[in-house]
Amino acid sequence: MALYLNARALDLVKELESRTNELKIAIRDIDGGGRFVDCGLDVRGGLAAGLALARVCLAGLAEIALVPGSIGGNGLPHVAVSTDHPILACLASQYAGWALKDGKFFAMGSGPMRAAAGTEPIFETIGHREQASRVVGVLETRKPPTPEIVAKIAAACGAEPANVTLLAAPTASLAGGLQIAARSVETAIHKLAELKFDLGRIVAGYGVAPLPPVAHDDLAAIGRTNDAILYGAQVTLYVTGDEDSLAAIAPRVPSAASADFGEPFASIFARYHHDFYKIDPLLFSPAQVALQNLDSGRTHLHGQVEPEILARSFGLP
Repeated sequence: MALYLNARALDLVKELESRTNELKIAIRDIDGGGRFVDCGLDVRGGLAAGLALARVCLAGLAEIALVPGSIGGNGLPHVAVSTDHPILACLASQYAGWALKDGKFFAMGSGPMRAAAGTEPIFETIGHREQASRVVGVLETRKPPTPEIVAKIAAACGAEPANVTLLAAPTASLAGGLQIAARSVETAIHKLAELKFDLGRIVAGYGVAPLPPVAHDDLAAIGRTNDAILYGAQVTLYVTGDEDSLAAIAPRVPSAASADFGEPFASIFARYHHDFYKIDPLLFSPAQVALQNLDSGRTHLHGQVEPEILARSFGLP
């Protein structure tokens, strides 16, 4: 039975409509058509809004929860993610692979609308696209989406602007930071895709990453949210197949396999003049990754959490 990502996400959005006060969010119409769910721009948003945002981003194909955690003795909450549909949830939906620009507006787009557009190279790898008359997306941005952006999304997805729903939160917000910390499994799987691993061997995934303190601005927040994954995330992927290929690829999956590993992301970002595309793409992966072979019972575990780097990034003792 097919899993229609946009339809699943739309069902989740409908649940939010009666809970706007509870979640500290707002739903607004956009001139020219479409809806905008504000999760932290002109409203406060919060932890519950962040959990909802992450669930929509994953098209309801993953469980998201806040769990206890400790980084260097500081009891920061962690964001836990588990999914039995890792490729659809993480790569077809959650991955922030759509850069949306119009004039002064810029946002990184994720969510199931990407599967309806299907223009990113990753869709050639995973082989999943969908037709949807109503689409849902998640934006990492400081500004409300413009009518021009809605029209651009609608055209790419083959939908009418009136049938576009966008949820948004800035990086420097509780909801925005949480939905990014919920990307631990996604980053591990995307790294494996970059390494040309057969994604059909990935059966399920579990990951946990610290929820970083909200930064004073979005640039600082980009540093903290990336560090939460690069130096704090721990992921287990349940896979199948031969042991030799797993033994060969497992050491290359954690972020430590990159030459850019070893200092807070803000410093790395500044060194490359704030150009993401100059950073080694193999850096973007969890701190620790375990590949658990369901056929052999063996686990290949590489990488480790780096409390000292996280403490520096998060401003902790």
